[in-house]
Amino acid sequence: MIVDFHVHIFPPEVCRGRDEYRCRDRHFEALYASGKAKLITAEELIRAMDASGVDSAVTLNFGWSTPDLCQETNDYILDAARRYPGRLIPFCTVQPKSGLLARREIERCRAAGAQGIGELMPDAQEFDLGDRDVMREVAEAAKEAGIPVLTHASEPVGHAYPGKGKTTPDLLVRFVQNFPDLTVVLAHLGGGLPFYALMPEVSKALKNVYFDTAAQPFLYQPAVYRLLAELVGADKVLFGSDYPLLGFKRYIKEISALDLTDHCRELILGGNALQLLAQVGKSEGLFGSRSA
Repeated sequence: MIVDFHVHIFPPEVCRGRDEYRCRDRHFEALYASGKAKLITAEELIRAMDASGVDSAVTLNFGWSTPDLCQETNDYILDAARRYPGRLIPFCTVQPKSGLLARREIERCRAAGAQGIGELMPDAQEFDLGDRDVMREVAEAAKEAGIPVLTHASEPVGHAYPGKGKTTPDLLVRFVQNFPDLTVVLAHLGGGLPFYALMPEVSKALKNVYFDTAAQPFLYQPAVYRLLAELVGADKVLFGSDYPLLGFKRYIKEISALDLTDHCRELILGGNALQLLAQVGKSEGLFGSRSA
């Protein structure tokens, strides 16, 4: 079974009214000003999944700057998951700076079926991920709800690209150390954080941390999958494509071609996602038929 842990969908009104939402959110404008930057709806995602043999996908929201934009688009993601049960797994976003409003939105979304929080985008949303006080309401609400938090992560070196930001391993370690009992997914291979896992204090901090592979072909050589399995454990790596930024088949082909054991490959492509989502508590019957 193939489960993509990192895709993005947008409501039809956002796809149609790109210019309006560019005016409402500065980071959205930075990433999606060009018509070449794809925006897709749930229906378009399902068609692409069917064409590539992807069974289920975690649908992430965007890191919007305001609580009202978060809520507006969260509603679409939750509705899409209800329309495609077992295919789309909803993660909703919040603005951590809104404090109690963020907590209430997490509680509202969880009651409506959300399986996680994300994608948080600290640079775009202009909050300090490493500040315990800023993140307390989000972390505590997520722990109480029994759901993971997925955040953007960036490499401190390498080439520049839109949305890279400064959410680097030092900041990410501070976040997970502040909330050691919180289940966290670090996108984009955690900005290279797994390479510090040979440090005992970092290894300890990563107890409840997973790493998704979103945008991997743009960042590292394919050998990184094998290295991740060695450094943090094959059970902590989640296949994530960042679709529609990159296609599913590119990843599947890349992972299939590597010198990995069948068990390791199965864990990365879906087994780990299934186990993680099973912990959420509403997993019974979650992964059903692939028919739309």
